[in-house]
This record gives sequence, C-alpha cells and structure tokens, in this order.
Amino acid sequence: MTRLPALQVILAPAHLFAYATLLGTQLYQSFVMVKVAYQGLPPEAFTTLQKNVFPVYFCGQSALLILTAITFPHGPLALAKKKGDCIPFVVAGATAFLNLAVYGPRTSRLMMRRRVLANRHEDAVKLHGGRELPEVNRAFSRNHAMSIHLNIITIGATLWYG
Repeated sequence: MTRLPALQVILAPAHLFAYATLLGTQLYQSFVMVKVAYQGLPPEAFTTLQKNVFPVYFCGQSALLILTAITFPHGPLALAKKKGDCIPFVVAGATAFLNLAVYGPRTSRLMMRRRVLANRHEDAVKLHGGRELPEVNRAFSRNHAMSIHLNIITIGATLWYG
C-alpha cells in the first residue's frame, strides 16, 4: 500500500473545497442573485446593492482563485508544470483581475454617475441640451458589457480547469 505524502493529504481536500466554493460563488452570483435582485428591487435599491456587492464578489473571486491555485494537490509549483491546468488559471486570473481592478470599479462609478444624472436629466436637457447623460449611458454600457464578458470568461476558465 502506497502512502500519500502529508502535504497531498492536506492540500487535496482544501483544493476541492476552494474550487467548489469558487465555482459555486461564481454561478450563484452571476446567474441567480443578480437576476433575482434585478426583478425584485426598485432601480435605485438595485443600483445600491450592486455597488456594494460586486466589489466584494470580484475580491472574493480573486482570493478564491489564488486559494485554489495554492492548494493544488501536488503543490502550487506543480500547477505551473501542467499546462492543461495552468492555462485556465492564468486566463481566469487575468480576467478576474481586470474586473477587480479596472472594469468593476469603472462600471460602479459610471452607474452612480448615471443615477445622479438621471435624477437631474430634465434640468440638464433644458440647460445643456442633455448631452452628458447619453455619453455616460454609452460609457456605462461599454464597461458593463466588458465586465460581464470578463466574468463569463472567468467562469468558463474555471469550468475548463474542473
């Protein structure tokens, strides 16, 4: 009977738990929570919820990716040697980082700016021809779409690894 190294005995269940938590969190947040909140909350409450939830989600997603990589059963260095396992982690890490550092915060700022402008839109139309709100709406749409696509790629890479 072969004995497993102590590190592998500890890392394997931790890795499975980290991966399952990562994938479950991604799927629940992306396909359940957002839809339920969007349908069940008034627009201002939904905006406020999203502003507070998504930074935590993107931070947690990144942390769980790191934890999943660190707990790779043969040690984190073995992950780098297996291209079939390493490539999905690199893709997921890059896309999650872009959402955490660039598109998530930018989308959140534009969402809040859009909400402020929408409340003042009638006055803005009278004073400035109302050009600012459509520009902010376009910028929000582009950044939000990029964030959604990056999140889907991250989920896809997570599934690819699994």
